[in-house]
Amino acid sequence: MPLETKVEKLRKMDVPVSSLLAKYGIYIAFAVLIAVLSISSDSFLSVRNILNVLRQSSMNGIIAVGMTFVIITGGIDLSVGSIVALSAVTATSLAHPNSGPLFLPIAVGIGVGMVAGFLNGAIISFGSIAPFIVTLGMMTIARGAALVYSGGRPIINLTDAYNSVGGGYLLGIPIPAYLFLGVALLGVFILSFNRFGRHVYAVGGNELAARVSGLNINAIKIGVYSLSGMFAGFAGVVLSSRVMTGSPVAGVGYELDAIAAVVIGGTSLSGGIGSIQGTIIGALIIGFMNNGLDLLNVSSYYQQIVKGVIIIAAVLLDSKTKGVK
Repeated sequence: MPLETKVEKLRKMDVPVSSLLAKYGIYIAFAVLIAVLSISSDSFLSVRNILNVLRQSSMNGIIAVGMTFVIITGGIDLSVGSIVALSAVTATSLAHPNSGPLFLPIAVGIGVGMVAGFLNGAIISFGSIAPFIVTLGMMTIARGAALVYSGGRPIINLTDAYNSVGGGYLLGIPIPAYLFLGVALLGVFILSFNRFGRHVYAVGGNELAARVSGLNINAIKIGVYSLSGMFAGFAGVVLSSRVMTGSPVAGVGYELDAIAAVVIGGTSLSGGIGSIQGTIIGALIIGFMNNGLDLLNVSSYYQQIVKGVIIIAAVLLDSKTKGVK
């Protein structure tokens, strides 16, 4: 058999392996992480610890679902952490005893986040400004607005009904875990079974081709940033309910954890590729990793280094697998 024929045969045999790695590598990594932490810590697999991780991961997961839409279009949203704080203080200001039904603060918190996201999308679309710059500006604006609205002080004295949203249990499982699941299912439905989801992928894959095909690029971008803001607002409601306080300094660094979850989950920073399922696993990887390192008494300083290395490794893997033909 000629040498060229052998090389070509080996190349064809290698493609399925690389494709499987690109498709299922995140799940393999998650399984390995669980196995290693289970061996390293006796208390890791306890029911109490698993439920604690699910509760802690829910906020990041909810934000990351919205971030997935943004990154699939080739954008980025640095404002979600500040939107969490702004939504938290506005929602809790309406959650005092005898201040109204539970629906009101939740709706206002989500609405504030959606408005902030809408503004991001509108300025990016009609102002032709890079998403990084716009959302960086919104990050500062929303944080400042949260401080002004609350007078720089945390808002307390919330109703028991409101506090139960983030702090309660249903059938022994934290309510935030159910909320995360609901948000994730909504994200899967939109991306996989809805016309808007197909348009999101089209914009991220080739914006020029999508525009030539007649898609309203501005409306799609406004839509994804509005979704990102809405989910960040919802996370702000859940977080403030869990800690029973609306803090104007809440959500610091949440945008980085959300981006990390999305990237680790296999969504390409160049756009056009990604899934909510991968983001869910990415959020759980970050949650279990942080929890496991805490159980092993690893300094938080080193935890930041580990998280950064994992993000870089995920991006490198993405660039390598995309190069496979």
